[in-house]
This record gives sequence, structure tokens and C-alpha cells, in this order.
Amino acid sequence: MTETATAPQIEDPVLHDKGVVSHQTSTGVSNEKLAMWVFLGSDCLLFGGLISTYLLLRHRVPPGHGPTPSHQFFDIPFTSVSSFVLLFSSLTMALAVGAIHRGDLRRCRTFLMTTALLGSVFIAGQVYEFTAFVKEGLGYTTNIFGSAFYTLTGFHGVHVSVGIIFLLSLVVMSLRGKLSGDKAETVEIFGLYWHFVDVVWILIFTIVYLIP
Repeated sequence: MTETATAPQIEDPVLHDKGVVSHQTSTGVSNEKLAMWVFLGSDCLLFGGLISTYLLLRHRVPPGHGPTPSHQFFDIPFTSVSSFVLLFSSLTMALAVGAIHRGDLRRCRTFLMTTALLGSVFIAGQVYEFTAFVKEGLGYTTNIFGSAFYTLTGFHGVHVSVGIIFLLSLVVMSLRGKLSGDKAETVEIFGLYWHFVDVVWILIFTIVYLIP
């Protein structure tokens, strides 16, 4: 008797609503969403390194070599307001995801634009803050505290700026009819990125501004 070889079973793509095919991984999520989770995991390591470096270097400033971290140097009320603006954008981002899942593209565009606007307000506040710090004598190369501070907060600002660009891209795609309800996962995946950026800022704000 001859044994019959059994062909390996291959998982079929999952067919979602409106005929959209999404290839699933062994984790039960799509390849695109899994890639975003992997990226966010690597970003956690990067921000962890930057925060650790800041904690190690912020107080190594010789006397007379520029400002040091203190409640007198930071404008806590101003930064608290801009932080609230950024955190509120997480709510509008969640509303955008909910709207596109319901197929309400008009509300989705509105919430995406609102999220981009709130992110822009946060970036404008950060630019204003950096300008004020430079006028007070804290440049990027003034001392080790300035280098660590601008690198950490500036790197986060770059993440927010990239997010704003993607938000505007999603709005343009929606206006051109390329972001219909069957591509809700695209908005959902970007929502993961935006929420991550907001959570990281909570940690940075607490460590840098509230515990100097």
C-alpha cells in the first residue's frame, strides 16, 4: 500500500463586509495591524532609551552652565493646557474610528480634521515653548540637560507632526472616495499610532515637567 501525502492546510483569507479580503495571521489580526503593533513595540524601546538617557543626564549640569530642570524654569500651566489638547485629540480619533465603522464618512472626516487641528495646536505650543526656552538661555548645546530635553520632547513632536500629515492624507483619501467604509481598518490602525503618541506624552510630561 502506498501512503497518500496530505497537503498542508492553508488558511483562507477572511472575507469581511462588502467583499473586502483581509489576510489573517496566527494572532487573529491582519498583517497590517500586526505590523503596526510591531512598529509601536520598537518605538516603545526607542522612547524608553530616550527617557532613560534624560533621567540620567538632566542633573549633570555644572554650576553656571545654563538652566537646570525646575518648576521655576518650566511653565507648568501652559504645558498642561497643551497636553490636555493633545489628550483630547485621542477622543476625537476614537470618534473617527467609530464613525467609519458605522459607514458615516462625513463625521469621520470631521473628526479626523478635528484631530489634526488639535495636534497642530499642540505642536504650535511646543514651538512657542522651545522659543521661550531659547530666549531664557537654554539652547540645544547649552548643557547636557538642554540636549537631553530637546531630543526627547522634539522626537515626540516629530511623531505628532508625522501623525498630522497622515491624518490630512486620510481626509484627502476620503474626499476622493478612496476611504470608504470597507477600509475602516486603515483608520483603526492609524488610531493605534495616535493613541500611542498620546500615552507616551503623558509619561514624558510627568517625568520632565512634574518631577524635575
